[in-house]
Amino acid sequence: MERTGFEPFGEQLVSAKDTQPRSRASKMLLRAGTGLFWSLVAAIVLARAAFFEPGVYDSFSRVASLAKSLIF
Repeated sequence: MERTGFEPFGEQLVSAKDTQPRSRASKMLLRAGTGLFWSLVAAIVLARAAFFEPGVYDSFSRVASLAKSLIF
């Protein structure tokens, strides 16, 4: 007996085989999109590492120590 493809509220269930891309073009598009996404992630991380200014947060530590001395 075949299982029904609907949940109790009438919504159609998505089976595991329906989530896979069916055509060769959609598989290629999925791979290209995934590759583009991870390439952008790597570029952002590398740019952040290359242009990171270590002294950016020095002023914050001075403000934090001033606030601590005022409170305590």
